[in-house]
Amino acid sequence: MSRVYNFSAGPAVLPEPVLEELAAEMMDYNGTGMSVMEMSHRSAAFQKIIDDAEQDLRDLMNIPDNYKVLFLQGGASQQFAMIPLNLMKNKVADFIVTGQWAKKAYQEAQKYGKANKIASSEDKTFSYIPDCSDLPVSPDADYVYICENNTIYGTKFKQLPDTKGKDLVADVSSCFLSEPVDVSKYAIIYGGVQKNIGPAGMVIVIIREDLIREDVLPGTPTMLTYKTHADAGSLYNTPNSYCIYVCGKVFKWLKGLGGLEAMKRMNEEKAAILYDYLDQSRLFKGTVVKEDRSLMNVPFVIGDKDMEAKFVKEAAEHGLVNLKGHRTVGGMRASIYNAMPKAGVEALVAFMKKFEEENI
Repeated sequence: MSRVYNFSAGPAVLPEPVLEELAAEMMDYNGTGMSVMEMSHRSAAFQKIIDDAEQDLRDLMNIPDNYKVLFLQGGASQQFAMIPLNLMKNKVADFIVTGQWAKKAYQEAQKYGKANKIASSEDKTFSYIPDCSDLPVSPDADYVYICENNTIYGTKFKQLPDTKGKDLVADVSSCFLSEPVDVSKYAIIYGGVQKNIGPAGMVIVIIREDLIREDVLPGTPTMLTYKTHADAGSLYNTPNSYCIYVCGKVFKWLKGLGGLEAMKRMNEEKAAILYDYLDQSRLFKGTVVKEDRSLMNVPFVIGDKDMEAKFVKEAAEHGLVNLKGHRTVGGMRASIYNAMPKAGVEALVAFMKKFEEENI
């Protein structure tokens, strides 16, 4: 069977050149006579893999020297606890709730201190980003938390909130490396890699060094302390070594394309193809207000559940897979991450036009 266009929200599409390299090196990585899957994380060969991956990520994002890069396990969801355990000195944190994952982070933080919901878009099924220019930021807040791109609902912060001097913590799982960012505006910027960078099972945390401290909340497990991993160069215990290796390949692929400026242009071009069609379609309708649309996740509906099920089924038969929307929104969702080629989006729109003609 030939490869499909995979619109899954995560685990998601990976760049074909990277997959081909992985296949070629599966039995023998770089003359070692073994796969990276089999390699000791204490070996010189693996140390070079993790060092190169970190350096390439630093180059891509222009990460300042006073930030550490950590390759951790537990996915983004483990950070919902790890962040308050390490940062909640005053036991107060403010949350801007713009979707399911920000909501889960907000709920988890309540176990460790006072979590304040200072803005939310839940009133309209998270279909927009609230105005964050003058928020009621708590004077004693340890940090302000956002999920920058909402995978389920297809919204994206186009401007970072005014945190009134408080540290900003951002989950960027589904927009990681999709466009340039100014890392210095964040205290922590982190994301699960399975959406836009690599296979499932890892989170990358970029954290300002002054936040890596020993005085964490009492009872914080060793493995949930940033200092544990920062001091050991992400090798305190056996890391997700194969995932680090794949991510490193993706970083090199991005550099080869021209870095994040080039990636942003490509992503804008791809997203415009789909959004322009949705804006003039008589059958399909986007669910997000225009100014807050994500470049990565595009939810859309027909408004008839049977017709939507028919669309998802027939699209899959045409090699356009994983288009079913999240259960909380229904309808459809096309995740068009960095590795989704423009041809994939064009094929989707061509199929949508055909479906519209046949079903209206």
